[in-house]
Amino acid sequence: MSNSDLQTKIKDAPVDPGCYLYKNSAGKIIYVGKAKILRNRVRSYFSQSHTKDPKTLSLVAHIADVEFIVTHSEVEALILENTLIKKHRPKYNIFMKDDKTFPYLKITNELFPQIFVTRKVIKDDAKYFGPYTDSSNMKEVLRIIKKLFAVRDCSFKLDEETVQSKKVKFCLNYHIHKCEGPCQGLISPEDYGVTIQKIAQFLRGKTTETLEFFRQKMETAAKEMKFEIAAKYRDSYSALQNYSRRQSVEFNDQVDRDLLAIMTEEETACAVVFRIREGKLIGKDSFVLEGVAKHEPSEVMQTFIQQYYEKALTAPQEVLVNIYPDECDVLKEWLSELRGTRVAISKPAKEERLQLMKMAERNASLQIKEILLKKSQKEDYTPKSLIRLQTDLMLANLPRRIEAFDISNIRGKFAVGSLVTFVDAKAKKSDYRRFKIKTVEGIDDFSMMAEVIKRRYSRQVRESNDLPDLILIDGGKGQLSAGKQALFGLNLDRLPVAGIAKRLDEIFVPDRNDPILLRKDSPSLILLQKIRDEAHRFAITYHRKLRGKGEIGSELDRIVGLGAARKKEMWAKFKTISAMKSASVADYCEIKGVGPKLAQKIWDQLHR
Repeated sequence: MSNSDLQTKIKDAPVDPGCYLYKNSAGKIIYVGKAKILRNRVRSYFSQSHTKDPKTLSLVAHIADVEFIVTHSEVEALILENTLIKKHRPKYNIFMKDDKTFPYLKITNELFPQIFVTRKVIKDDAKYFGPYTDSSNMKEVLRIIKKLFAVRDCSFKLDEETVQSKKVKFCLNYHIHKCEGPCQGLISPEDYGVTIQKIAQFLRGKTTETLEFFRQKMETAAKEMKFEIAAKYRDSYSALQNYSRRQSVEFNDQVDRDLLAIMTEEETACAVVFRIREGKLIGKDSFVLEGVAKHEPSEVMQTFIQQYYEKALTAPQEVLVNIYPDECDVLKEWLSELRGTRVAISKPAKEERLQLMKMAERNASLQIKEILLKKSQKEDYTPKSLIRLQTDLMLANLPRRIEAFDISNIRGKFAVGSLVTFVDAKAKKSDYRRFKIKTVEGIDDFSMMAEVIKRRYSRQVRESNDLPDLILIDGGKGQLSAGKQALFGLNLDRLPVAGIAKRLDEIFVPDRNDPILLRKDSPSLILLQKIRDEAHRFAITYHRKLRGKGEIGSELDRIVGLGAARKKEMWAKFKTISAMKSASVADYCEIKGVGPKLAQKIWDQLHR
């Protein structure tokens, strides 16, 4: 399709709600989206304001055709969008990784229902519970069900004809009291149905109702003098009570809610779901999300909610999120239809909910770190943040080795410099270095930076050591210029240098007047901030150590009778400032030539 034909098609797009499917020149669907008014949404992709977005820029460059599917409402469009994304898996959409492999617990729809694990959800009027991303948790739930309830474990088709003819014989489960014998008609479909109903309540997290069921059964059996049956119900009650106690109580109310936390690092995102029922945390699910590069966090959250709750088949009364999703009102309407009652989406405000959300975020961050660690162990792995950094700073080579510098002092006193090294976006602490400023007097950060860089790279050249792919300086134009001049004096001005200013995180490079402004969530900026902060931490730690030594030294100088030799002995014995301050008078007396009176003077002076 020619560009003019595409523009005509966009101009004449429907003004109804529905889905739009972008295709490339080969006719392959590369993006599926939804809109309340299709014409407005599609036109926005080609407007000047949207083309500044990197994701949209890349997408628009590949659009050759567009197809529209009109629906009756936004909610219908949302459901259709999810179906189309799963069917076509377009390049520019977000996916839940391996979403087809998560298991469910299924309660069949028959005279005497069965319960078992399945990975397929079909429209057969059965009840499905899940998905379970943690198989060990699912197995534990199934074990508790089989311990608490006498439900059949066979796969025979037990209709009325089969039960009346008694074609199916008793199995071992009947003889060990784990089945009530529905195959021989020893329990009615109605009584068996009550058991199934209680299992469904248990799977929904309604443990209070299930506990009450067992308590009433136990008391009824005891009144009727059926003590063996009463003991059986007592054991079930105790087992369920113990299981319930193992779950963390987080809220005092009885509202069913899910906590959804999404964390992103580089081009990987992880979503963690905490399921809370009757005030108890009954389960945790975690999902890896693919295709999140260049998508806003709110868009990632929206897509995850769509895909997760379509799989979950139902929704709780409240969904708490760490990031508000796009089109929140449409999602609430859809979830409310799914549940049958109103569903709220909000951010946690109360302290107990905030703490639980932080725990969910920590879980998501840990999972991302595990994924990135596995990737980094591959020999040919290159962090995406380095690739983006090379593009953003227009570097000739991939910045695999980055060396960063910072200066720390108080009004020119106790001035120090730090060097931290990152290789493949990870700190290499064995290559960290620290410097005492030797040639600069007074307040002159620029000259201090020049001294440190000159000392570092004159030695590297002299010893033929490796040089970095990028030098990062903590500071703006002044520090960058000083560093560049120091490199020029060593004939190393070919080395790429950049400065990162603290106030607005602006990136300065030589031969460019204006700073480079990166998006707050840019992997490049996040990596540079991480390296800059580590250089600052390393510098200020050394500065504080020297300052402390200087302050303690001046205090010791004021003590009459404590000469240079004895001060040297004190440093040799106590090693650190904190150890010297926390020592007792008796500890000072252990130093050669220090008696009780002098030791008391030392203690008094250090604790003024």
